[in-house]
Amino acid sequence: MFRTLKRIIDWCGDFKKRLYIGFAFSFFSHWFAAMPVMVAAYTIGMLVDKEKNGTEFDTKWIWLSLAALILLVLLRFLFDYCRARFQETISYELVARDRIAVGDALKRVSLGYFQQKNTGSILSSITTGLNTLENMGIRMTDTFIGGYLNFICVLLCLLFVKPAIALIAVAAALVSFIFLSLISRYSTRNAPVETQANKDLTGAALEYARGLSVVKSFGQGGASISAMDNAIADSKKIHLRIEWGFIPSNCMHLFALKCGTVGLALGSCLFCLAGKLDFSYMLMFIFFSFGIFSSLEPISDSAHVLGVISDAFEQLDALREENMIDSDGRDIPLEHFDICFDNVDFGYDTRKILKNVSFSIPEKTSTAIVGPSGSGKTTICSLLARFYDVDSGSISVGGTDIKEMTCDSLLKNISMVFQNVYLFNDTIRNNIMFGNPDASEEDMISAAKKACCHDFIMALPDGYDTVIGEGGGTLSGGEKQRISIARAILKDSPIIILDEATASIDPENEHLIQNAISELTHGKTIITIAHRLATIENADQILVIDDGRLIQKGTHAELMEQEGVYRRFIGIRQHAENWSIS
Repeated sequence: MFRTLKRIIDWCGDFKKRLYIGFAFSFFSHWFAAMPVMVAAYTIGMLVDKEKNGTEFDTKWIWLSLAALILLVLLRFLFDYCRARFQETISYELVARDRIAVGDALKRVSLGYFQQKNTGSILSSITTGLNTLENMGIRMTDTFIGGYLNFICVLLCLLFVKPAIALIAVAAALVSFIFLSLISRYSTRNAPVETQANKDLTGAALEYARGLSVVKSFGQGGASISAMDNAIADSKKIHLRIEWGFIPSNCMHLFALKCGTVGLALGSCLFCLAGKLDFSYMLMFIFFSFGIFSSLEPISDSAHVLGVISDAFEQLDALREENMIDSDGRDIPLEHFDICFDNVDFGYDTRKILKNVSFSIPEKTSTAIVGPSGSGKTTICSLLARFYDVDSGSISVGGTDIKEMTCDSLLKNISMVFQNVYLFNDTIRNNIMFGNPDASEEDMISAAKKACCHDFIMALPDGYDTVIGEGGGTLSGGEKQRISIARAILKDSPIIILDEATASIDPENEHLIQNAISELTHGKTIITIAHRLATIENADQILVIDDGRLIQKGTHAELMEQEGVYRRFIGIRQHAENWSIS
């Protein structure tokens, strides 16, 4: 419990000063909350003494006490307002900082990380974990520390008047704290279980939503939702079990405080009857007995949530400490853009994909990579962009090993158009401008025209301001691919990677796209993964990959003279592209 509180305070970093000032305001707020009870008890005691013993009572005191009560209440709310102003926004600023840091971290990890962790787990850590810190971190700290500050303020008043009665309050608080510690331990032990249940539920919901088109096409609605039903049932069962385990200690914590309230009131009355306590002080103690523990009662929720917060910190640390693929990299500007693969081996987990692959691509030349599906063509491009690190061997650009570079300094030199295009749930303008946020409107439209997408964009209701669905779901495959080509044209990088860039383009527009790509790639270092003959034939060199090995290399004419995979591949492609309906 105290360890988590320390972590929250350390987490505040540069905001610690504001946090501590907030605690100071909280302390004074609690003082001004206790003082009206003292004034009221003293005034009532004077009135009772006047009626009982006939002592003189100055009626001005009633107005003075009323003014004092109003002033003290106003001061209490003033300090409470100041506390909120200093503390309440801290967690929102910190979590905003951490979300950006996590986003930057996820951008720099190997893509293998996303294969090892399911999307639900990552999403839960970023959303649920950080939301817990955002909504509960500072609030629970203030509940815990502020609650005990309030108790201490009232306790000091009791100690000043009658230490023996104050000991009753101390005893009740100590017994209560024992059960709070049990709650904290229980919560810390169960927080990872609860977190895993939330991750499983998030993952199941995402899987169900993503697979709805397949589910509907095969009429398997009942089978598809069973995994989600199981995740919901497990989540309910786990949360109920945690709640039932929390109740006994929470009840005992509240019972100890209620016993303390009764003990304070009873003790005050007994001391007054024995003549050891003035009547006005007895009233003050009785008034205090109903409020002294009010700030300690909610701490059970704080102790419970602190365990969840501790687990949220563990998730955040795990995301931060994930090995950055470019942790040792430097921002190295490149002057040349020739590419060299030197004895590269790579595999996903235990499955070997590339085996001792070596080749070089001279600067400002075009290279086509061909081969059967699954042979490792896309993997070569992914390794060049450093989405993964090689298992052995090296890859260099412009004579610099890419492991010496940061991902940003490498990728700013590379434009990529993949077969599976992803567009953001944003306007078409912003999706194209993603390639170069500083580009002018004229440059953006020029890129769209070169990619042959200007006409269909202008036919949309809002033109370039049309918001497309998540992943570009409201556009056809060809339209999405043309927008991604426009994005690459706008980036204007010296290295271009095209992975089946014309795969989803209709035949009527293919020659226009080829012209656009020719303009995009003019004077650049080009790597193209393609199966279409028009794309392959004009390449300066062709690499033939089969089963993860480079088995042939040369120009189209050179390879056609050799017996092997390439000539057979071309024969199959010619037959496929020349088919007709008889």
